[in-house]
Amino acid sequence: MESQLKTRPTSFIVNLLFHLRGIVSIGYLGINTLFWVGFLFSVTIFRFAIPLKPFRSLFGKTATLIAESWIFFNNLGLIYTRNIAINVTGIEELSRKEWYLVISNHQTWIDIPILQKVFFKKIPFLKFFLKKELIWVPFLGPAWWALDFPFMKRYSRGVLKKKPHLKGKDMEITRKACKKFKDIPVSIMNFTEGTRFTESKHERQKSPFQNLLKPKAGGIGFVLSAMGNQLHYILDVTISYPQGKQSFWAFLCGRVNEVNVHVDKIPISNDLLGDYAQDKAFRIGFQQRLNDIWKKKDTLLNQL
Repeated sequence: MESQLKTRPTSFIVNLLFHLRGIVSIGYLGINTLFWVGFLFSVTIFRFAIPLKPFRSLFGKTATLIAESWIFFNNLGLIYTRNIAINVTGIEELSRKEWYLVISNHQTWIDIPILQKVFFKKIPFLKFFLKKELIWVPFLGPAWWALDFPFMKRYSRGVLKKKPHLKGKDMEITRKACKKFKDIPVSIMNFTEGTRFTESKHERQKSPFQNLLKPKAGGIGFVLSAMGNQLHYILDVTISYPQGKQSFWAFLCGRVNEVNVHVDKIPISNDLLGDYAQDKAFRIGFQQRLNDIWKKKDTLLNQL
């Protein structure tokens, strides 16, 4: 009985310290973000004030440098100050001079800072294809826009049926966004499941994979259709958490101690290039190729 009374206050204090650490981490993350976003907006104003191509290129590189500084200080405050082991394999032959399409499974918001840490200074700055509506996210939306993150507008089959003149418009928007990446190496990031993994989503989908949701081929199919000749490799990333999936709050509190990350470098061959929007046979074959990658990933997750 006496030992239980001693344990309860100790456990309470430990939990309190964890939560205080989480609050400090949120404050640090917010201040760091606002600081660098301020610099980014200043550069963007000059970029529009001087619309000459040489200056645009200079401002684009400066904006990327600001974003990488933001990531560096995020890593400094959120990863290097924690007792967290990130076990990484497969990044030995990567280069900042190549163009990559990065795909990954998605379990938690922790995936994003982990990927930013793993690929920092290893490949070009990660850029996500975002839904057009996300441009309205306070601070981050305009920052993503200033960093030339591609904003996509996808039309459902129902909308296209009612408004057939919109057919192919989403592909046109994607191609236009990708023109900005012709001269500067870039890494396009896509969480191929389209959403974070949960057991309820897994059951609702009747997913054939044990640890994964069904992969959505549309996003990367459109990217490869628009940028196929520019992109050199697909980086297939598999992330696992040996302690079990944790929340982002648990990560901020310092409760995540180990992460496993494996990167598989896949050359972009001709069979991955085609008209995803119009060529049905190519679309079916592409989806099958992606399913094969996902089967391999599912097996790897069981091993990890």
